[in-house]
Amino acid sequence: MTSKNKNANKHYLDTDKYKVDFVKLSKYFFTFSIIITLLGVIVLSIFGLNYGVDFREGSSIDVTVNKELSKAEVEQFVVGQGFTKDHTVQTSSDRVTVRLGDVLTHDQEIKFKKDFQAKFDPKASFEINTVDVEIARELQTNALLSVAIASIGIIIYVSIRFEWRFAIAAIIALLHTSFIVISVFSIFRLEVNLTFILAILTIIGYSINDTVVIFDRIRENLRFAKIKSTDDLIRLVNHSISQTMTRSINTVFTVFIAAFCLLLFGSESIRMFSLAMTIGLVCGAYTSIFIASPLWLVLKNKAKKQNEASKATT
Repeated sequence: MTSKNKNANKHYLDTDKYKVDFVKLSKYFFTFSIIITLLGVIVLSIFGLNYGVDFREGSSIDVTVNKELSKAEVEQFVVGQGFTKDHTVQTSSDRVTVRLGDVLTHDQEIKFKKDFQAKFDPKASFEINTVDVEIARELQTNALLSVAIASIGIIIYVSIRFEWRFAIAAIIALLHTSFIVISVFSIFRLEVNLTFILAILTIIGYSINDTVVIFDRIRENLRFAKIKSTDDLIRLVNHSISQTMTRSINTVFTVFIAAFCLLLFGSESIRMFSLAMTIGLVCGAYTSIFIASPLWLVLKNKAKKQNEASKATT
């Protein structure tokens, strides 16, 4: 080994170069993640998801108005129209959004528009979208398919660029991130619609980006470090995470601020998207830093022990 490589090895395995033993703490993070996952499974099995009109039959009515209307008076109007199934009403300064569990007929649409204009605003304009049972099922299937295709693509990409252990660790971390967000929406009965699926796919993109940056640092450090024991691997993973910690936090924090501002000041139509992004960015940073890399270490260490055992028997 050249003096350059010796110095590199010493540098990458120097225990004084990092302050936090991420690997040692990983058992607590793994336990926490398992508990969160089990709670999510229980909640989803009991309550399920609160699907919006995009994923169940019903009608969505978006009304542009010239004056602000209170939610209570619009609620009273909707009930007076005779809609018996679940419905939600959202209002803003110039917009009213009504989600109906009923599928509006042509006559009901005409009556709704006429009565609304007579009661609230003669110049109100309407956009009505209706989803029947078959379309709702197709949208659900396509949403699940899009997430599955994204996951398969990530596995293939990470496997080619790194190795299959990195890919397994990355996809488990990503699915865990997505599952936490889905569980939160189930617990608080928040509406799940197409913008929610878009948020999940966006979160997956940001999370895999952070994970790949850490994995790339691990791979780079592996080129120079001489790994003789498990402790050497632990030092390398800890140091690699420390090297990328500032970058990961800064990147996530920047996007988090933008998503949080959209949540506070954005319109109702993107409120659930912004909320999912805000939660998902925090969860994505957590899984990228505290789950993905330690999980890769577990897989790598297991393979190392199996190789040593096979050599000992031959």
